[in-house]
Amino acid sequence: MKVAKFGGSSLADAGQIRKVVDIVKADPDRRIVVVSAPGKRSADDVKVTDMLIALANAVIAGRSCACELDAVVGRYAEIQRELGLDAAVIHEIEADLRSRIEQRSANDAQFIDTIKASGEDNNAKIVAQVFANQGVPARYVNPKDAGMLLSDDFGNAQVLPESFTNLRSLRDEKNVLIFPGFFGYTRQGQVATFPRGGSDITGAIVAAAVEADVYENFTDVDSVFALDPRIVPESPPISLLTFREMRELSYAGFGVFHDEAIVPAVRARIPICIKNTNRPEAPGTMIVAERKYEQGEVTGIASADGFSAIYLSKYMMNREMGFGRRLLQVLEDEHLSFEHAPSGIDDMSVILRSRQLTPAKEAQVLDRIRTELEVDDVTIDHGLSLIMIVGEGMRYAVGVAARACAALADAGVNIEMINQGSSEISIMFGVKEVDRKHAVHALGHALLTIAKKP
Repeated sequence: MKVAKFGGSSLADAGQIRKVVDIVKADPDRRIVVVSAPGKRSADDVKVTDMLIALANAVIAGRSCACELDAVVGRYAEIQRELGLDAAVIHEIEADLRSRIEQRSANDAQFIDTIKASGEDNNAKIVAQVFANQGVPARYVNPKDAGMLLSDDFGNAQVLPESFTNLRSLRDEKNVLIFPGFFGYTRQGQVATFPRGGSDITGAIVAAAVEADVYENFTDVDSVFALDPRIVPESPPISLLTFREMRELSYAGFGVFHDEAIVPAVRARIPICIKNTNRPEAPGTMIVAERKYEQGEVTGIASADGFSAIYLSKYMMNREMGFGRRLLQVLEDEHLSFEHAPSGIDDMSVILRSRQLTPAKEAQVLDRIRTELEVDDVTIDHGLSLIMIVGEGMRYAVGVAARACAALADAGVNIEMINQGSSEISIMFGVKEVDRKHAVHALGHALLTIAKKP
């Protein structure tokens, strides 16, 4: 049994929806289909979710929302006409949106969730109708009826444990089930949405609940690549990688899906297959709990800009009990999360996302570190990139770090910092943002070529 999730680009227009129907029809094991709202049809297009947010904001601002409402309905009407569906479905969608607006709650965050969720909900109804018109026994599933229960953290809801028990019964259905992603209901019956990667989260939850054999995540790329193809166009595809490898690579810029979204499937140890809606015949990338690997093998190299490092030094720091705890307490008090914390005996670095640091926040943090920790020196360095070299085969392998450092040295890239995870399946390098692409080229040429040698 397979749970297949299709993202916004896979459902952006009538042509894409037809591809989805053909993909599901081609494999009788694809029995549960999780759908997103229609995405962008081109680079300069607007996805339906953003149109719905604009609609909700217009209502909250107390101004006419007629233009925003017409835009959303018009987008669905275009899909309806091209698919040859009965126009009644558009009247139902418009009535649904007006009803959501009229029943606006006093909680603006909850109201926005209610409006946003209509994108997936109404698209699921359209997709179910297309299946039915082609003679496929299929039905739309209402997440409330199915028991998708979420916390009331609107816009950032978390699944409640009983959802997995509730959703288990979907496994017994004989029809193809069309399940809208991104949202569920609180115990009080209010609509709530997941955070970023919401439909991926729904797919992972459903796959875990029904104990699927595979969770297929259809997107607009053939596979996960060993290097960012925007930097290295000739980057080779990765056919198989582990959950741990995917987590490390996603963290540092692999954008196939949001890594935290697949947690339910990972915990249930359900294999995940990344496939391309536009090329379903391509094998894609399979993500599994364990795999065989060669000693010294590097699976992929990921990179991301937008990091800053707090550097601090204090003589005899290593003899001062509780120093690290007090430093991290300052960050917690200032609502800052950190990524890495490499340290020496008299110095320490804390790497964090630059977007967290406003000028005022930066000044506050520096002042507290100086006064509360009585350091000898503290500075913040901006404009850093992190590069992650990842591979299960790196564990206990000799020489990977040496090859990486040599490649960066030969390319004239200065290493700002280096850190190896305790699992030994990743090595992190910090470099200046201006050097990132040059560094990725150098590392890819050196390590991925070396990794393929017998």
